[in-house]
Amino acid sequence: MTAEPLPAWAFPPPGGFTADDLDRIPDLPPHTELIDGSLVFVSPQKYFHMTVLYLLEHALRTWAPKSLRVCREMNVTLGQDNCPEPDLSVVRAGAERIGADRTRFDAADVVLAVEVVSPESRTRDRKRKPQLYAEAGIPHFWLVEQGEGDRPVVHVFELDPVTHTYVPSGIHHDRLKVPVPFTIDIDLTEIDQM
Repeated sequence: MTAEPLPAWAFPPPGGFTADDLDRIPDLPPHTELIDGSLVFVSPQKYFHMTVLYLLEHALRTWAPKSLRVCREMNVTLGQDNCPEPDLSVVRAGAERIGADRTRFDAADVVLAVEVVSPESRTRDRKRKPQLYAEAGIPHFWLVEQGEGDRPVVHVFELDPVTHTYVPSGIHHDRLKVPVPFTIDIDLTEIDQM
């Protein structure tokens, strides 16, 4: 039995991959991210991850003003060698209309990035991605963890424009009620009925 040859993308080019490579490389697995010039592949998601995304996506769509759009699992170009895929993004209206075949947004279009922590991506979700989002100037970031009783715990961060780092502005257990990036009031216990 002969082994199947590895795809060309299994071998990074000198200097690593670029954000533009994500659109050019054929047959990449779905939801491939680019972090520091390396391709990152996503493991299958757990039920908690899926239900939290549904809850937050629905609520954000309900609360978002007409000037913003909610997008799920779209890559965001943060620079030449970083193009992660937040679980949810809130982008400026109009950014999503630049071609139906669009595969990613520019960081300047994103006002909120949301990451739901998965076991295999804990370090990326908790450390590297927030650092990259902040350096790119994305003003708001939410990190969602699995709390007691399988309820989400949402850690809310705002960008400090002086240090270009995120500052924690709240930890929300049963209810997520914040005034920015727009007025939002989400009953997180609704996940019990999903």
